[in-house]
Amino acid sequence: MKIALVTDAWLPQTNGVVRTLTITAEKLAQLGHEVVSITPLDFRTVPCPTYPEIRLSLFAARRVRQRLDALDPDAVHIATEGPLGLAARSWCLRRGRDFTTSYHTQFPEYVRARFPIPLGVSYAFLRWFHGKAAHTLVATPSMRTALEARGFRNLVHWGRGVDTNLFRPRDEPFLGLPRPIWLYFGRVSVEKGIEDFLALDLPGTKLVVGDGPAAGALQSKYPAAVFTGYRFGEELARHVACADVFVFPSRTDTFGLVLIEAMACGVPVAAYPVTGPIDVVANGVTGVLSDDLRAAALTALKLDRSACREHALRYTWEAATHQFIATLTPLRAVSGDSACRIAASP
Repeated sequence: MKIALVTDAWLPQTNGVVRTLTITAEKLAQLGHEVVSITPLDFRTVPCPTYPEIRLSLFAARRVRQRLDALDPDAVHIATEGPLGLAARSWCLRRGRDFTTSYHTQFPEYVRARFPIPLGVSYAFLRWFHGKAAHTLVATPSMRTALEARGFRNLVHWGRGVDTNLFRPRDEPFLGLPRPIWLYFGRVSVEKGIEDFLALDLPGTKLVVGDGPAAGALQSKYPAAVFTGYRFGEELARHVACADVFVFPSRTDTFGLVLIEAMACGVPVAAYPVTGPIDVVANGVTGVLSDDLRAAALTALKLDRSACREHALRYTWEAATHQFIATLTPLRAVSGDSACRIAASP
C-alpha cells in the first residue's frame, strides 16, 4: 500500500508523537508498504510561539496539494492539526478521498496552559478537524471515552509499543547519586506538570532527563535537582534503568510512551489517576496512581520491579502497527488500479 503520512511533528523534535510516527513508518516499510512522509523538513518554517522547538510550515497548502497529486496515495493519514494537516485535509475533501487522523495530544489543555483560551473553543476546532475523517485513532480507552463525551465520532484504538531490547533492567548504578533516585524523563514544558514533581518533599535525588522551554526556569528554581538535558538511545535507557521510581506528573498526556519505557526497565511509576496512566499502569502492581503524588512515589518504591518488566512486554510496535494498518485497509482510492494495489498489499 502507498501511504501518505502527513505530520507537523517530526524530527528533530524529541517527543512521543515523533517517536510514534517514525517507528510506525519504519515498521510499515518492513511490512512492504511504501510510506511517503510530508513533514516540516520539506517547507520553510517559523518557530511556534512559546514552543520554539515546534516548527510551523509557511505557505504549505499548494505544495502539499502538488505532493499528494503526484503521489496518488492509496491511503492518507493526517497525524497533526497544524498547517500541513490542514492542507492535507483540504486536499482529501476536494478530491473526495477518504483519510484517517490521529489524536496524539490534548491540544486544548496545552493551549490553555499558555494562553487564556477556553477549552470549548479549542475542542470545537478539533471536532471540526477530525469530524470528516473516516477514523480518528486514539491511544487508550479512557481517551476514547473522554473524546466521545465531547462529541467526537469514528474513534478507533491505536496502541503503542516499546523497544524492550533497549529499555531493559540493568545492574549499572553508574550515576553515583544519593538514593532513592526519583526520575522524570521527557519534555520539560509547562503542560507536563514537572513542577508538581520537583516541589515534592522526597529523600534522595530528583533526576530530570530531557529538555524543553521550561528547563532553564525550573533548574534555577530547583537547584537541588539534577538536570541532564536530552539523552538518547543507550544512554537514555541506562539513565532510566538506574532510577528507583519514575514520577510522571503530567495530567495532559494521551498515552505516555515514557510510562512503558520506564516499566520495561523494571522501574515502577508514580502518577496521577488521569488519562494515560490509568490505561497503562497496573495500579498497585507496576505503579501507584494517586492525587497525592508524594504518597504515590513513596509507595511505588516498594513495588516488584520484575512485575513492571513483565507488564511492559505486552506492548509491541508490531501489534500497534497492525492496528494502524487495519484502519487504512478499507480506504480505497477511486481508481481500479489503486484498489488492486491495496488488495495485493501485505
